Amino acid sequence: MSFLTSTWSYLPFANFKIDPSILKPHLPKGCELDMRGDLADISLVGLRFENTRILNLPVPFHINFSEINLRFYVKNPATGRHGVVFIKEIVDKPMITLVANKLYHERYETMPVKFDLQEAESQNRLTYQWKPKDWQTFQVTYQPQPLAIAENSNEQFILERYFGYSEYDKETTFEYEVRHASWEHFKIDDYKIEVDFEQTYGAEFAILNDLLPDSVMMAQGSRISIENKRKL
Repeated sequence: MSFLTSTWSYLPFANFKIDPSILKPHLPKGCELDMRGDLADISLVGLRFENTRILNLPVPFHINFSEINLRFYVKNPATGRHGVVFIKEIVDKPMITLVANKLYHERYETMPVKFDLQEAESQNRLTYQWKPKDWQTFQVTYQPQPLAIAENSNEQFILERYFGYSEYDKETTFEYEVRHASWEHFKIDDYKIEVDFEQTYGAEFAILNDLLPDSVMMAQGSRISIENKRKL
């Protein structure tokens, strides 16, 4: 039985290029950075969880909610699997934070979160906001016609990730599979990032305050399942 099932939807990505030395202290044992040159990729991501079940059971008041995360890209050289590691995952549901941190050793934090979607025939606008101290905003405006992910594209590198890795301690890494269909994406018309990365993620990520994203994407999402973890 899957640990968690949900529908992930409304997934904007703001992708930055940074010095890999910033990420290496967060790299779990047994993983290496998934690089496409001299700089490493890191992404600010928003998403909606809908119809969420844990061990196939709905948890009251934790069925539909939003998440904002900061993630980077890794691979397992022993298997060739490509995945992600999270710097922090933000939700407004304390039970999600408790369960994910305790059972999967993720880096969840609970704080106020807002989600807003304005749909029109020719253009949609999606906004995520969260409040570590001051309100932060990540907004994208995009065209509503879905596009397939092209082979060997930037979208494929960022979006086609089916494994997550978390550090239990310096000697132990957990791997878990995230099963879902290949996603479609949307053409971005505009975006707004009003985020104090230092306030949200700490001083080492203040560099993101002065960077423009290398790319901004919007994914459609799908039904997903998170499978039980295993030790590398």
